[in-house]
Amino acid sequence: MRESEEQPLTFIEHLAELRRRLIILVASILAGTILSYQFVSQITELVMRPAEGLRFVYLSPPELFLVYVKLSIIAGIMLTLPITLGQVWLFLKPGLHRREKLYMGISLVAGVFFFAVGVVFAYAVILPLTIEFFTGIAFSGVEPMFSVASYVGFITSILLSFGIVFEMPIVVVLLTQLNLLTAAGLKRNRKYIYLAIIVVAAVLSPPDLISQVLLAGPMVLLFELSVLVAIVIGRRKAKKE
Repeated sequence: MRESEEQPLTFIEHLAELRRRLIILVASILAGTILSYQFVSQITELVMRPAEGLRFVYLSPPELFLVYVKLSIIAGIMLTLPITLGQVWLFLKPGLHRREKLYMGISLVAGVFFFAVGVVFAYAVILPLTIEFFTGIAFSGVEPMFSVASYVGFITSILLSFGIVFEMPIVVVLLTQLNLLTAAGLKRNRKYIYLAIIVVAAVLSPPDLISQVLLAGPMVLLFELSVLVAIVIGRRKAKKE
């Protein structure tokens, strides 16, 4: 792919390049999904582990098969994430200056790390607490029994939500380095950001108050961490100037 400063791509060439990158993405995800399906039993067992001891049912003939397909697609996307990020990087790279390339490259790598940390945190800490709470409210004569599809939808939404939320410090660092955000601006708009956090938690998490509170809490902590990071970056820039 040619560097934009040497010979800029035309609009048609940009579309052709985008098409090529998308074809590679789709092909890699499809291959990752097919490969993941070969290990779908192990993947399903891992997903069911936080709810160990509970009974599961499927309510329609194709439900379990569709759950297997869904888990295979998710695993395929995660498995081919390095390829996806590589294609995004190759598409964006020609339009970036040297400093922007450095920030973007570091952000992509760090973004994967923080997304993984968010998923692991949700899997190891949040899911057991959530499941224990909801199963603990059952009264005598009522036995908790979950649909496989409902449970997988619930757990994947929580894992994805926390993975996305843990990207907040990376986004703040990137925007601060590019002079699009300042610590003063974050402090000044703190109450509006808190309101946005509540709305985002309500949208991303399952429709129950416990999950929303468990998601909003880490979001607030991550926001305050982001403010501290922005302060450090701002002071470092001030010293250089």
